[in-house]
Amino acid sequence: MKKIKEKKKPLVSFRMNILFLVVFLLFSVLILKLGIVQIVYGEDYKREVDRKENVTVNISMPRGKILDRNGKLIVGNKPSNAITYSRPQNITAGEILKIAERLATYIDKDSKEDLKAITERDKKDFWMLKHPNEAIAKITTADKAKLKNDKNYDTKIYHLTLDRITSKEINSFTKRELEVLAIYREMVSGYPISPQIIKKDVSTKEFAMVSESLETLPGVDSTTDWDRYNLYIDKEGKEILGSVIGKVSSSKEGLPRDSVDYYLAIGYSRNDRVGKSYIEKQYEDVLQSQKEKVKNVTDKAGNVLESEVVREGKRGDDLVLSIDIDLQRKVENIIKEKLGDARIGEPYLDRAFVTVMNPFTGEVLSMAGKQYELNKKSGKTEVNDYALGNITTSYEMGSVVKGATVLTGYQTGAIVPGEVLNDRPLKFMGTKAKKSWNTTGFGPINDLYALKRSSNGYMFLTAMKLGGQQTYIPNGPLSIDKVAAIEAFRKNFSQFGLGVKTGIDLPGEQIGYGSGQIPPESGKVLDYAIGQYDTYTPLQIVQYISAIANGGYRIQPHIAKEIREPSNQSNELGPIIQLIKPKVLNKIDMKDEWIKRVQLGFEQVVNDPLGTGYGIKNKKYKIAGKTGTAQALYNGPLPYSPGLMLWNITFGGYAPYEHPEIAVSVIVPWLKTDQSHVNLEIANDVFAAYFQLKEKREKEGINYSTVTNINQEKTHQHTTSDTE
Repeated sequence: MKKIKEKKKPLVSFRMNILFLVVFLLFSVLILKLGIVQIVYGEDYKREVDRKENVTVNISMPRGKILDRNGKLIVGNKPSNAITYSRPQNITAGEILKIAERLATYIDKDSKEDLKAITERDKKDFWMLKHPNEAIAKITTADKAKLKNDKNYDTKIYHLTLDRITSKEINSFTKRELEVLAIYREMVSGYPISPQIIKKDVSTKEFAMVSESLETLPGVDSTTDWDRYNLYIDKEGKEILGSVIGKVSSSKEGLPRDSVDYYLAIGYSRNDRVGKSYIEKQYEDVLQSQKEKVKNVTDKAGNVLESEVVREGKRGDDLVLSIDIDLQRKVENIIKEKLGDARIGEPYLDRAFVTVMNPFTGEVLSMAGKQYELNKKSGKTEVNDYALGNITTSYEMGSVVKGATVLTGYQTGAIVPGEVLNDRPLKFMGTKAKKSWNTTGFGPINDLYALKRSSNGYMFLTAMKLGGQQTYIPNGPLSIDKVAAIEAFRKNFSQFGLGVKTGIDLPGEQIGYGSGQIPPESGKVLDYAIGQYDTYTPLQIVQYISAIANGGYRIQPHIAKEIREPSNQSNELGPIIQLIKPKVLNKIDMKDEWIKRVQLGFEQVVNDPLGTGYGIKNKKYKIAGKTGTAQALYNGPLPYSPGLMLWNITFGGYAPYEHPEIAVSVIVPWLKTDQSHVNLEIANDVFAAYFQLKEKREKEGINYSTVTNINQEKTHQHTTSDTE
């Protein structure tokens, strides 16, 4: 036995050595792999850990302010107390529900608006969350077997469960449960860690209770939010210039559906508020704030451990408009008063428009419009802001365009300055007589008299000559080249901005109807010459008038004047970032003396007792301009018989005649009579409002005058031009 034991000792030692060797080799492999992980892949894994633990969140700041040309606030931001929730990355729906139930004990969220916002889908999801066992029971074994191999198994099971939830079940919630649901749906609608507004305009009591209970409400915070507001409201509660200012989306609306991809691509979040229309939309890149960037450090469960502000937020830049808000308010009141009086006995008359512009700089000092509309809910007629109609609606403007007709006649050689033509009724073969408002005609008259008295006959004969027919033969044919004539008219009219976009810095501008169409009858070319074929916008009329007032330069209208940095001082403007400079779109291809002759004709329209605009009473302002009356088909909102013809009455003018400061267009469509002078009454009061406001400010020593100090020559030297 002793010998046997002695022989076994070397065998045991050998086995132990083998075991130690294996262990050594395994440890060596382990150390090697740890070295590879740390040395080769260490940085990659570190970045992966950092990516999971550091989450950057952008927090929106208030938008920039909108001010008038004199620094008066028009649109600002009103702070309001709000409750927000930042959802951790890996939190469960059940955990969110518990927080919502606790939060419901501190705030009320059961208004009609809150409850109306809850959808049927919200209720079904909430029912499944509240009744998990009953929800599971709605799926049979056969359902599971049928969908077992479907790659969208979970999604299809979920939708099948939704379909089987009954109306009785989703309508079984108590009012208290619906309030919790209203809170819960807001909490889950945002992005992880990004603050989501649960309730705005919370009461002082709600704000205090939530603030004191934040430790038991993880992710909930009490903060200050903001709402956009217009400082100027009229007596009816409507915003001054409201339709032109535009709207901003709410935090619930977030990014507009039709442009969500664009905004996401440039760094917006889905729940960001943006300008939805007009000035707010056009200058979104100016008014939008610089977001505050916050880096949140989270644990693996997604809970925020600490936060660090990486970049301070900044309110959006301020936009200074060319609008004079005091003048704007006066003009709007003038329109309401005069339109209200003129509507007596005029069932179709429901709107009027006025635009006031500096003819040398293109600065829009006032853009006003009013429309009477029936409120379907109250059944009452309301006066609503329709300033936007100056660029989005168009009308036959009548004789106001005759200045362009005369200048087109000069340019084409159809007539020469001072030429005398015989204004009498023109009867062509197979047609009704075409004549002036003075049905017997004015007889032999020159171009100035034709403008002053608004002769149709003179313009008809000019159009005939332009179309190649030099003489009128009573009861003879109208044998003109209608295509060449209408194209020549439109080419020249477009130089003034008629029938083309003015280029104003607002979206949605229309050019009117008729451009590019060839009249079916040659007689329509004659109608074109007196403003009764193509349609134009009120803004196009003021651009055309400005081109005559400033000596032949088509100036681009603009409603923005300056962009400024936000100021920390509430009563001060910040430094200028950008000045919106005047821009000459084109020089009218006509001799200066021709334009001066039409200017003289316009002066006689208003200041000669025989002029059609002599009804403008304020002679001391030395106003020049042109009246217009056009018979046109009604296409408004009221029921009407096909072919209903009504009258549009218009005026375009400027003042003072020698040194123009403002150009004005007045458009009043759809009257039953052509004998109304509401266009002149409005124009009279608008000119008076401007000059009286100017005089008042000068007496007060306030340098708010909109007078241009740039003479005609300097304007053309220092403005940019598309033709240069």
